Amino acid sequence: MKDTLERLVKGELTIGEAENILKSESILEFDEIAKFDIKRSERTGFPEAIFSPSKDYEDLLLIIKKYLENNDDDLIITKLSFERHEKILDDLGKDSFIFDYNRRAQILVIRKEPKQQEKIAKIGIITAGTSDINIAEEARVIVEEGGCEAITSYDIGVAGIHRLFPQIAHMVKEGVRVFIVCAGMEGALPSVVAGLVDVPVIGVPTSVGYGVGEGGRVALDAMLQSCAPGIAVVNIDNGFGAGVFALTIVNSD
Repeated sequence: MKDTLERLVKGELTIGEAENILKSESILEFDEIAKFDIKRSERTGFPEAIFSPSKDYEDLLLIIKKYLENNDDDLIITKLSFERHEKILDDLGKDSFIFDYNRRAQILVIRKEPKQQEKIAKIGIITAGTSDINIAEEARVIVEEGGCEAITSYDIGVAGIHRLFPQIAHMVKEGVRVFIVCAGMEGALPSVVAGLVDVPVIGVPTSVGYGVGEGGRVALDAMLQSCAPGIAVVNIDNGFGAGVFALTIVNSD
């Protein structure tokens, strides 16, 4: 980028030529199946991730290989089944990289070097029920990858609300900067938490439920309609998005 800008200032390049060079250097095109944004971490503070379920396995493997050949950043692959994770290990070689797979969250982080960094903030992650833990774990992997410490407490929903208050008090005492609250069914927990704390709350509706609550739409609507202020809501089962948004908040100071 610096070389291109210097050439632009010297008049060796037109604005259009400089723009095309910068664009070409920020995008890796993989055999016409994907265009990977390798500069996203420099712009946003968090690298691009691969959403795996809808991709053909051979295409997914090609993207992973090409990325690792051209980039030193960690690679994140979301919603990755255990079977595909095992196949990736076989195809890349288990000793080639550091593979950190969270089976419950179905998320894989591939590293070239061990990750060592000082924790920049604490983020609280809560679930209403045990069935929401897989989404909460996805958020946990993301906030830890982004350099934060995750303090978790699971299965403390409104069905037994007495479980909630000691955990909230502990997290507040620890100085958490953001709460990520995952809930299915009627999605009430984020509203309760937002009424107790003075930091941002990110509501994550999960697809846990049955009848009218099946698929998570009731939980989503309830969180959007919350009467407690200070809640942001991400899409159903979007633990990844909640984690990235939490990192955006703590990095904005």
